[in-house]
Amino acid sequence: MSTSSTRLPEGRYGRSSDQRADRTLKVVGAVLSVLLLGLIGWFGYHYVAQNEISAEVIGFDTSEDFVKVHLEVHKDAGTAGYCTVRSQAEDGAEVGRADFRFDEDATRIDEVVTLRTTSRGTSAELVGCHTD
Repeated sequence: MSTSSTRLPEGRYGRSSDQRADRTLKVVGAVLSVLLLGLIGWFGYHYVAQNEISAEVIGFDTSEDFVKVHLEVHKDAGTAGYCTVRSQAEDGAEVGRADFRFDEDATRIDEVVTLRTTSRGTSAELVGCHTD
């Protein structure tokens, strides 16, 4: 007894539906990849090129009701903006948060600011800097 083959002769009936689906998936994947790369590039450019003010916490000293924070701010000349600093207690609760303005024309500002707290703060964290 012989078994007949259910396979169609190659090249006789055109592409199979699996081949068409694979090609469609490849095209959709390529388009989505290009869009994702474009979006990542746009966010990267916006973050690097448009950020005109940045800062770094150099150090801090804590006290019972305030934290002295040493900030080093870098900005474009003539740019006005502010940086937000916060402090947390040992248990992680936020005990102080304030915005500090930097309106000077200098491009590098090295300043010690005082952040008032509701209880003893154990840290000082730079939340972010923004231009006006």
